[in-house]
Amino acid sequence: MTQHLVNDAESFAVAAHVSRETITRLQTYEALLRKWQASINLVAPSTLPDVWSRHFWDSAQLAALAPNATSWLDLGSGAGFPGLVIVILLANRPGFTIHLVESDQRKSIFLREVIRATGAPAIVHTVRIEQFAWPDGEPLPDVISARALASLPKLLGWASSFWGKATIGLFLKGQGASAELTESAKDWIFESEAIASQSDPSGTVLKLWGLRHANPGLER
Repeated sequence: MTQHLVNDAESFAVAAHVSRETITRLQTYEALLRKWQASINLVAPSTLPDVWSRHFWDSAQLAALAPNATSWLDLGSGAGFPGLVIVILLANRPGFTIHLVESDQRKSIFLREVIRATGAPAIVHTVRIEQFAWPDGEPLPDVISARALASLPKLLGWASSFWGKATIGLFLKGQGASAELTESAKDWIFESEAIASQSDPSGTVLKLWGLRHANPGLER
């Protein structure tokens, strides 16, 4: 992936190749984020001046890695990164839906407010990941994502319950990505690709597929 300099809505539109309608929805999201940040700690205050690069562009880079996905599961959605950004970008993709899992009640309310204001096809589940159940009758997700949530071994333990044969995992990681892959390989078998982040020179997007437990008898 090529790194892009993104610092505002205009440069984001160029880098992400999105419509004015999409930018307007993201600007609505940005306005709500700044408003709610005054009473809820949604993101680190120091990152607010760089919201388009640190949060929106960091999240948006995942969309290109799943060009055919129509079903997405975002774990520990928090303020909506990457899940809400993804669904705003892909809102016009036929049949696209994302499930956002967030245990914090206040953050869940914020997520629903952004969904209402932008018309994004997203569903919020206010529940701990360990207690989340994938909706009956729905095929398992095409993509499972997470950002700044937990170590990769822990993420895979959570995600494995929803991982189908065609599912891929997209996890935004920092400098420790390689070590986390090595640690995860002790308990899990998978294929992986480490992709340089487009938003952070020290960041990595870990793309995983073919996940299965190395010792099926010990799998929870």
